[in-house]
Amino acid sequence: MVAMSLTPPSGGAPFRAGFACFVGRPNAGKSTLTNALVGTKVAITSNRPQTTRHSVRGIVHRSDAQLVLVDTPGLHKPRTLLGERLNDVVRSTWAEVDVIGFCLPADQKLGPGDRFIAKELAEVKRTPKVAIVTKTDLVDSQRLAEQLIAVDQLGREVGIEWAEIVPVSAVGDRQVGLLADLLVPLLPEGPSLYPDGDLTDEPEQVMVAELIREAALEGVRDELPHSLAVVVEEMLPREGRPADRPLLDIHANVYIERQSQKAIVIGAKGSRLKHVGTTARKHIEALLGTPVFLDLHVKVAKDWQRDPKQLRKLGF
Repeated sequence: MVAMSLTPPSGGAPFRAGFACFVGRPNAGKSTLTNALVGTKVAITSNRPQTTRHSVRGIVHRSDAQLVLVDTPGLHKPRTLLGERLNDVVRSTWAEVDVIGFCLPADQKLGPGDRFIAKELAEVKRTPKVAIVTKTDLVDSQRLAEQLIAVDQLGREVGIEWAEIVPVSAVGDRQVGLLADLLVPLLPEGPSLYPDGDLTDEPEQVMVAELIREAALEGVRDELPHSLAVVVEEMLPREGRPADRPLLDIHANVYIERQSQKAIVIGAKGSRLKHVGTTARKHIEALLGTPVFLDLHVKVAKDWQRDPKQLRKLGF
């Protein structure tokens, strides 16, 4: 990848570039915050916890800095081999970034999960840590003040000195810019790490699979999120199309763990799968900037979350 240097902004302040990661319990608002900072959809969001499975990088370009955001899966007590692998992804990410943002939702009291993560973070000695109180649009000012005090107290309990404690609302676009302003000084001085205009370094195929999985997760029962994986088998331009009317053929498989789940994903007379395809196709076309023909098939991969061979095949 080609590194690019940018001239420092007026005033002679040095240009900074580096990596920041957001960690927190599942559904703490990490992906929504990543998308808000980057200004476009690079991480899938869902009201289902544990939707992020890859460390998606979003790139924030500024005149004074380039901030590369690494969005990690939510750290949790694992019940399956997949859960253990996801936690390993989080820990290996912490070891490689310049600053860690710990996301704690304003509308939920701090619990054992937050303390578990805070204790782990306290072991990462040299990396600065910013506490980010998310979802502030869901609480009143008194509740927010209580949460900010509780977060400060949590840092003292486990031995973390927060570089900053910042309340934000990614949905209401409150203080998102301020968060970027506070993260930038914590980055090392240096040239850009990615070309101007790049918003993510995720392969297109991975992002397409994530968009399909996001569409498939909407409105299904609670038991399905962990059981659902998507693999894009093929992305090819349709042959014989005129240059001004291209079409991209995408063939993808949606994997579930049990035969009984197939009916949930497909729906009555295929209605649900059709809706998933239509929703995903719109997002994929917006992402890739080209018309798409999306071919989806639902397959059973029995208990894939517990099977190392199947996990490898599905990209984990």
